[in-house]
Amino acid sequence: MKSLTPNRPYLLRAYYDWLMDNQLTPHVVVDAFVKGTQVPQQYVKDGQIVLNIAAGAVGNLQISNEFVEFNARFGGVPQQVLLPMASIIAIYARENGAGTVFDVEDAYLMGDEAESVLSVVDVTDKPKDPTDQPPKRRSHLTVVK
Repeated sequence: MKSLTPNRPYLLRAYYDWLMDNQLTPHVVVDAFVKGTQVPQQYVKDGQIVLNIAAGAVGNLQISNEFVEFNARFGGVPQQVLLPMASIIAIYARENGAGTVFDVEDAYLMGDEAESVLSVVDVTDKPKDPTDQPPKRRSHLTVVK
């Protein structure tokens, strides 16, 4: 018998659409230790990160059968986020918790040869150089007496 493809991408898209259709805010719980996961590490807690994937919070959201990919701002810094399907643990609504936790699927199980890897996203804040700022202009307002 032919093995079935994982159902996680299909369920994720269905729950995402359902939550958005009901004016709810979809959040995904992500395992940041899954190989290939690219998330801002400073926001990872206990190996997991919760991300708001509502249309108004992210740009260029793409949910394929292998990845969830989008652009988002973290602390005002724009970043590209890449989430392998194996890293998605759950999807739920911020407002009421409606959603699901995904079952472990054989297709996403890591073999013994696989290793836990963190992808580092460099977001170091560099001190602002005063010479980088544009020169201050005079105010366009005048004092009227």
